Amino acid sequence: MGVTMSSENVPTTTLLLGDEAVALGAIHAGITGAYGYPGTPSTEIMEHLLSYSKEHGKPLAAWCANEKTAYEEALGVSVVGRRALVTMKHVGLNVAADPFMSSALVSIHGGLVIAVADDPGMHSSQNEQDSRYYANFARILCFEPTNHQEAYDMTREAFAASEKFKMPVMIRLVTRLAHGRGMVQERKADTEKALQKAPSSAPWILIPSNARQQWRARLSQQLSLGAYAGLSSYNTLSLNSRDLGVITTGTARNYYFECQPELVEQPSHLHVGVYPFPEDKVRSLVEHVKRVIILEEGYPFLERALRGIIAPRSGKLQIIGKEPSLTTDLRLPEDGELTPDIVRAVLGLQTQKGLESPGFPLPNRPPQLCPGCPHIDSFEALKAALSTFENKLVTSDIGCYALGAMPEYNAIESCVCMGASVGMAKGAAEAGFYPVVAVLGDSTFLHSGMSPLLDAVASNANMTLMIFDNQTVAMTGGQETIAPSSRLKEVVLGLGVDPEHLKVITTHRRNLEQNVMIIKAEVEHRGLSVIIAVRECIETAKRKKIPNSRPESVE
Repeated sequence: MGVTMSSENVPTTTLLLGDEAVALGAIHAGITGAYGYPGTPSTEIMEHLLSYSKEHGKPLAAWCANEKTAYEEALGVSVVGRRALVTMKHVGLNVAADPFMSSALVSIHGGLVIAVADDPGMHSSQNEQDSRYYANFARILCFEPTNHQEAYDMTREAFAASEKFKMPVMIRLVTRLAHGRGMVQERKADTEKALQKAPSSAPWILIPSNARQQWRARLSQQLSLGAYAGLSSYNTLSLNSRDLGVITTGTARNYYFECQPELVEQPSHLHVGVYPFPEDKVRSLVEHVKRVIILEEGYPFLERALRGIIAPRSGKLQIIGKEPSLTTDLRLPEDGELTPDIVRAVLGLQTQKGLESPGFPLPNRPPQLCPGCPHIDSFEALKAALSTFENKLVTSDIGCYALGAMPEYNAIESCVCMGASVGMAKGAAEAGFYPVVAVLGDSTFLHSGMSPLLDAVASNANMTLMIFDNQTVAMTGGQETIAPSSRLKEVVLGLGVDPEHLKVITTHRRNLEQNVMIIKAEVEHRGLSVIIAVRECIETAKRKKIPNSRPESVE
């Protein structure tokens, strides 16, 4: 945990995760509230805030049902004049996209910052999407830190910029920064803002007449945003070599700096840490050089923009990035993370070879459910119940139970996004397929499963939903679910599920035969049925026996 100041009023230096640096920056920016939904690699932002809040009594920090509700709660803090942080991973921004995009049109009152952690290389995610496109789509400022100090400083500046331009501001992290540790020098903390409702309600009421006016106002700010980014100390240009220029963004600068001392001639270099990217500096660089290498984590976001704003000058300017080029075969990989070796290769340096250690080959260790996991017993019961059906479909969701796709279980056949299992099962059933079973966890059901279940209730879809209730958000480290397990049955009944076809079972190997009979009977029922399979996560249960233990998020 960081400490704001020493007794001598000298700034302290603290070793922090990148996520924790963002959290501490928000605390020192004087936030009143922080909201989020757990998702690797963003989870530790809120974990740090929760721990800090418990120790100091503020700011308010809370996990929410999903990213959309988290964003809307942060908007509520902003409309009454106080600062709020909202956190999520990149795919979580898809869930929050509705309020996020609309909030770009309101007149933000108290500073609102959204910290989004992208996952290049898909360490714990189903895609590699680049959140800079969302910031560009919404026409807002985006900060992309290179290191932990910038993560702290940029977060603090982002709140000031949010109030200056009356817009939400994004902090974009990537996994290596979010989960790496680095030193952060803290600065004097800001005081909490006064409670004061927005002076005018019209900019917050997005009926068409107001929204059109707000949109024009936002568009008229784009030159000012460009000027702000152009003058930012995070966007730096040094003109050296007239042959080669390098553009870096975010953490890519770290890899470039690692290689730089070995280069015979120092390239000209532009680093972009604040978007919209500084077009004047981009033009200054490309007019100075013959070749440009673009190093960025994620999609070729800046590269595509560069190809659009810079005239090809009769083919004299060679752009080397992730996109294919007619002038060179030299490219960076289109997917995965950047590495020092990738950067060395594109800069023309030899790959550094590590030491070879003799030994015997180790077997692969794919991810697997923990020994004693209740999902193992749930899958065994489900597979046994479906074994008599020649053709069946089991749709699943994002969570530990997605590991049901792995051998030896081979129990699920889809995993697309939060809540999709329920909607996909309904669609497959209505297409005429039988039997169809949807599988998702208690937290995922509360996050995104209730709405599609309402659809299934309305049509009495011929499907079975199994909710694996392990009483925690297990995959991200064991955070508490938004509603306790004891209320889950009431929630399902409240959505209109027939009580005759709502079953609650205790998932355990000693109950296997009984559970198989119940599952099979509900699958054979021609209509909607729901089964809640209950048993606490084995790891959460272990922690409860250890004093002062707290959940740690995992890869």
